[in-house]
Amino acid sequence: MKVKAHIPNALTLCNLLCGCTGIVFVLENRAVPAAWFVWCAAFFDFLDGFAARWLRVNSPLGRELDSLADVVSFGLLPSFVLYKIGQPLPFPVAYFAFSVAAFSALRLAIFNTDTSQTDSFKGLPTPANALFITSLPLLPAAWIAWMGNWMLFILLCLTSSSLLVSRIELFALKFKKFSWQGNELRFTFLAASVLLITLLNFRAIPFIILLYLVMSLFIRRGSESNN
Repeated sequence: MKVKAHIPNALTLCNLLCGCTGIVFVLENRAVPAAWFVWCAAFFDFLDGFAARWLRVNSPLGRELDSLADVVSFGLLPSFVLYKIGQPLPFPVAYFAFSVAAFSALRLAIFNTDTSQTDSFKGLPTPANALFITSLPLLPAAWIAWMGNWMLFILLCLTSSSLLVSRIELFALKFKKFSWQGNELRFTFLAASVLLITLLNFRAIPFIILLYLVMSLFIRRGSESNN
């Protein structure tokens, strides 16, 4: 096998290692570095697919390895972040956090067997869900004080898990060409995301994920009304 065939898999393993390192930081009660490693994992997750397409070395092995890495970085790591947030709550409320890991694995299995998800996704992608959850500790404490309520904490865990396996159609950020025509939604979303980051710094990430959901639902409703 040529050396270039191993490059995407090496990048996927970097994704996995970022997830493992992030979990260590969560266990050490260091939520901010854990969030950084989720972002790094998402970068490597994008890079391995880009490298595979550019080098034309797509393989079943790479596809399976990618899902295994994603389960750790975008399933288990955010579950540990939620678990740490929920630890002050009565037993066993905090353990609802691991529903995210379980449903992340289920979502990845569904995605691998559904060949229709190319220009759009069905359900919230695991990286987006992980970015949302791991960015919550970066918000001011007063903003997330509501998570001290055990019912709202469980609702967050179950809503996050449900979105992963929902059949809601969400647009993909894959550019086949970089012209404005045909990419209006993607460019608008990216511009709005840059504006939010400029205004709120990394605290903008949860709002960017919510914006992604709202824009997808708005576009879907518009297309259904046109039909």
